[in-house]
Amino acid sequence: MKFGGTSMAGTERIRRVANIVRKQQAGGNEVAVVVSAMAGETDRLVNFAREANALHDPAEYDVVVASGEQVTSGLLALTLQSLGCKARSWLGWQLPVRTIEAHAKARIDAIDGDALAAAMGRGEIAVIPGFQGVSEEGRITTMGRGGSDTSAVAVAAAIGADRCDIYTDVDGVYTTDPRIVAKARKLKAVTYEEMLELASVGAKVLQTRSVGLAMKEGVRVQVLSSFVGDDAVPADDIPGTLIVSEDEMNELVEKGEMERQHVTGIAHDKNEAKIILTRVPDKPGAVAHIFEPLAAASINVDMIIQNVGRDKGETDVTFTVPQADLARAQALLEDKRDEIGFNRIITDSRIAKISVVGVGMKSHAGVASTMFRALSDRGINIQAISTSEIKVSVMIDEDETELAVRVLHTAYGLDAEDEAA
Repeated sequence: MKFGGTSMAGTERIRRVANIVRKQQAGGNEVAVVVSAMAGETDRLVNFAREANALHDPAEYDVVVASGEQVTSGLLALTLQSLGCKARSWLGWQLPVRTIEAHAKARIDAIDGDALAAAMGRGEIAVIPGFQGVSEEGRITTMGRGGSDTSAVAVAAAIGADRCDIYTDVDGVYTTDPRIVAKARKLKAVTYEEMLELASVGAKVLQTRSVGLAMKEGVRVQVLSSFVGDDAVPADDIPGTLIVSEDEMNELVEKGEMERQHVTGIAHDKNEAKIILTRVPDKPGAVAHIFEPLAAASINVDMIIQNVGRDKGETDVTFTVPQADLARAQALLEDKRDEIGFNRIITDSRIAKISVVGVGMKSHAGVASTMFRALSDRGINIQAISTSEIKVSVMIDEDETELAVRVLHTAYGLDAEDEAA
């Protein structure tokens, strides 16, 4: 079981979490719990580190920011004990959660789950701080924002858990953002592939790395809400959203528990910015000169369009980067102007990416044309397109985001019936 920052925000909410955990154990399950820091606490700790030293040592920074989860893991263990449960906290270095690579963005290498599994077998509830581990040098490390989801999936894989329940402030994965489309429907199940695509194109329910790890390790994940009353049914009966393999999804469809739809969901992301380089030499190696410095600076490039060449052996190249990286990308490209040979750099941060996702696209033609027709009928201009096997993304003006999401949700027949809406 994993609980996020909003679920752990204060002693009252921690008591509610403890009751949910106790019920799960009372149902005959061995339980491990991964917790995030209290909502807002990590930001507070990051600011302390920056105030102490703007050019902070990443290893000491990790010591500071990892403390938020240490507090909540101890508090939850104490609260469970007050309810009569056997519980203890296991910090990242005690399991241990071994990590590799840089501080503040470490990756889990291995977790020794033997001691944990043995304690759970003795009826003890294990409470584990998410987001933290230990380096090869024995120093505390953290895994970057959203790392607690990854911790939970990794712990589940290490102990061979039947399921990893991610409790959050939403009660599942929806066909789109319910704040934009009132008729968005909660999905009973989605495949790892679909969830990966949805997470990578703007759906904020789960962190991309955690879904990738679940897919690699074959961990069944369930997303559900921790904001349920004390008299709510246990998690095994709550209709959250299961994230499973395509084989298990096909079994659910065959049993009649799921309908197979060509499109599973619509995601949107306003955190993109567009860069256009004009009159780039149309010759081998020109595009490499553009993207190599961006790659070296760890700036992710998403959509790329190279326009039809001009008469003078020149072309325009358009691409998108995360909005937060726009200024850095622009500065890097200006530095390389002579090497790349472009004329002008034009930027636009008022764009949005709208994506249609579904494994049904693999075997069904016409998904993209439905998207283009629906947007065209409402006068929404498409500035760029990118595709994968199960996704079509378009770049549009940011002001038309909500309209585009609503139009596409209806066009693919995803709206809930009036009675169920």
